[in-house]
Order: sequence, then C-alpha cells, then structure tokens
Amino acid sequence: MISAFHRRPAVLLACLASAVSSPVIAAQMPQNSAVSATSASPGSSAQAAPPYADIADLVIASPIIADATIRSALKLKGADSAGVAPGMTRYYVEADLVALVRGAGGLPPRIGYLLDVAPDSAGRQPKLKKLRVLLFGRSVPGTPNQIQLVAPDAQIPWSPTEDQRVRAIAQSLVAADAPPVVTGIGNAFHVPGALPGEGETQVFLTTANGAPVSLTVLRRPGEQPRWAVALSEIVDEAAAPPARDTLLWYRLACALPAALPDRSTASLDPANAELARQDYRFVLEQLGPCGRTRSLR
Repeated sequence: MISAFHRRPAVLLACLASAVSSPVIAAQMPQNSAVSATSASPGSSAQAAPPYADIADLVIASPIIADATIRSALKLKGADSAGVAPGMTRYYVEADLVALVRGAGGLPPRIGYLLDVAPDSAGRQPKLKKLRVLLFGRSVPGTPNQIQLVAPDAQIPWSPTEDQRVRAIAQSLVAADAPPVVTGIGNAFHVPGALPGEGETQVFLTTANGAPVSLTVLRRPGEQPRWAVALSEIVDEAAAPPARDTLLWYRLACALPAALPDRSTASLDPANAELARQDYRFVLEQLGPCGRTRSLR
C-alpha cells in the first residue's frame, strides 16, 4: 500500500504535466508523455552503462540527485495514466533514500515520483520493487516528499561505478577550477615556424561566463603534433589535452562544432587559414566523439 498515493499523485501529475514545456524535457519526452520514462527495462542487469556525456547531461540538469531503493511501484490507470506514450506504463513510485548526492534543501527519508517505463525485450514489465537507483530530479513545489525527474531517462540502476561517476561529475561542476560552458569558436590564428612543417595554431573559444579558453596545436618536423587546452589568458608550456570522460573533455567534445567557422580565420591568408582548419580537425580527432545518446535541444 502506498501511503502517499491518494494525497500526492494528483498534485504531482499536475506539476509534471508542465514538463513538456521545457525545451530540454520536451526534446527528451516520448510523444504525449508528461513524465519521465525509461527506454529499457530499469532493472535489466544487461543494460549497458550510459555514456559519460549522458550522465553529465543529467547531473548538470538536476538540482536533486538521490541514491534510493524503490519500496513500492503502483501501476496507474485511467485518468492518472493519461498521456502515456504508446507501449509505456506509468507508475507512482515510492523509494527510500539511501544517500543524497546533491540537494541543497535535503530530502525526507521516503520520496515519491512518477515514472513511465517500457517493457523489456520479452514484453514483460520490469521489476521495480527493491531496485536501487540513482534519481536525477527537481523538487515539486509544496510537496517536499515528491520529486520530478528531469528527463525520461533520469532514473538509472545504481552501481558503485555509476555512483562514483555521478559524484565525481557533481564535484567537478562546483570546483574552483571548473571548466566553463563552451558556447562556440572565436578567432583562430596560425603562425608558421622557421622550418617547413613547423607552426603553431591557436583557437580561442567563447564561453557562457566569458572565461578564457583556448586550444593550441604545435607542429614540428618529424614529430607528432601536440595540442593542449588552456583555461587562462596564458598558455602553460606544460599544458596537456584533457583526459577522456572528464568534465573538461565533455565541455569540448560535446560542444565544439564539426568545422572551424570561416569567420574565425577571416584575418588569415588562405594558406595559414587552411593549416588552422587542419589543426582544428586534429583536435577533434584527438577528442573523439562526444558519445551522447540523449536528445537535446
């Protein structure tokens, strides 16, 4: 028996119905769905771990991140399941809090939320009860024991690896040296060296808070090109590329455009502009694909 069911779901449904008006949530929602949904069985042990970029997206979007164990899951029908996407089933879930990863206002020991889930490959409904999960959500105004998941995939199975990864991202976001959000490309320059094949390219990035970020590529004859990213006005000689699956890597790999804009090299002669474009492509190759599987606007 779900103690809060008769008191809370109506308020929660009304609140969560507004989620589709959010550009990010609307892009991620199955058609006509007003609440979070999973694309695979939440309890499947064979479910692949989400890419780093998907987890980073969720952490960034979530004022509340909770480690919880599902106590009960009540299948909703009739008016309470209105708007559920075809093939999905809506549940009202209550979960016991194991740990609060993020949440300035705290959470009570037991929380409730709505969840739309898809059947597994055999057409069976997932077993939610006793499943330990990581929840990415926001508070529901006036209902402190309810949360609204920020996206259809905002419940993932808990594991020590995922818990550690989520906590690391959350800590990186609030660190004093946290890399800024990259919004685009500014000017790019290429300076040839004294020897054939020698040169340096510097690409300045634009950021949401105006903080300086630049990419530098050094080429010397007979050597592999070297590149680095600088988070200050001064390029440190010891600077190195960011490690994969770190916040700085994510900020670059998931935000940089596929090609250097023409305006960025407008002040360069054609030969140096082409070298700058080549060096920019080299950086993208070294970063590798973002790996995001989620839909964002």
